[in-house]
Amino acid sequence: MKALRYVEVGQPPQVQEIPIPQPGPGEVRLKVTAAGACHSDSFVMGLSAEEYAAFGYPLPMTLGHEGVGIVDALGEGTTGVEIGEAVAVYGPRGCGRCHSCAQGMENYCQHAAGLGLTPPGLGHDGAMAEYMIVSDPRLLVPLGDLDPAASVALTDAGLTPYHAIKGSLDLLVPGSTAVVVGVGGLGHMAIQVLKALTGATIIGIDVTEEKAAFAVENGAHHAFVSGAGVAEKIREVAGGPVTAIFDFVANDAVMAMASEIAGPCTDFVVVGAGAPTRTVGLLGQPFGSRIRAPYWGSRPELMEVLDLARSGDLAVETEHFSLDDGAEAYRKLHDGELRGRAVVIP
Repeated sequence: MKALRYVEVGQPPQVQEIPIPQPGPGEVRLKVTAAGACHSDSFVMGLSAEEYAAFGYPLPMTLGHEGVGIVDALGEGTTGVEIGEAVAVYGPRGCGRCHSCAQGMENYCQHAAGLGLTPPGLGHDGAMAEYMIVSDPRLLVPLGDLDPAASVALTDAGLTPYHAIKGSLDLLVPGSTAVVVGVGGLGHMAIQVLKALTGATIIGIDVTEEKAAFAVENGAHHAFVSGAGVAEKIREVAGGPVTAIFDFVANDAVMAMASEIAGPCTDFVVVGAGAPTRTVGLLGQPFGSRIRAPYWGSRPELMEVLDLARSGDLAVETEHFSLDDGAEAYRKLHDGELRGRAVVIP
């Protein structure tokens, strides 16, 4: 079968012919119908050899932690899914037995790292192939009649902002203000989730007029280009400090802007993979404010995200690629040439 694989550190991924995998006991094989490209993959492929070695990921490795497919084969003793069933892959993989996992929050399993449990495409072979292996049927969520290519990115680009926003729902009442920084693959989903779940006034922030317009297309009430004076514009719309900031960029410039627009009880939610610096403590930030760094989301939340898509409240902007063009999908992602998400269709 064909698979898009990261073969050599620092080099673009390659399409290779590899054997069709066979499911072991308790495992499920999927015939992949769509796979998503994500900035997390691009981040990993941008690491130096020394940095990559610290992650311990194998080479070569089939990419893709966003995946949907049809159940194609079951390993010995596997139950809970049926051959021919359309499913979405829940990417975080935990021990399945701890307190977090028992609540469906395998994204916060405390034992995963010690047990060497990794998401597909981020530690073991993922979804950018004609077939993939899923280690346990509990990691599969029914897809139903949702279109695979239109919904595959919901498993991360939809789930991650949904989980981030749910942690702030207590604050996002009518009259509140939510700022979304970075209106890309996850940011445009965040705007739609905020519109569907809250009564907040939504403000989108990005570096170009095109991305600002994209924010409005997806439901933002206001959108501004970042730079000098943007904090004043945000505070004018909000009538003072904002209620919540959802940062899908995470750099020092965003941190500086956040300091200008935050106030008492502001939620600052850092979702982007950057590594900015910020002073925290009683006198380091507004009283009552919170800083959170959420990761991915839970299995129940993925079910909720798929239901939002079924109701028409959530739709991913996508650009489609074949497996043979998968490397180009990652190039466009890296160079910022995508409006939404890249989807690879085997």
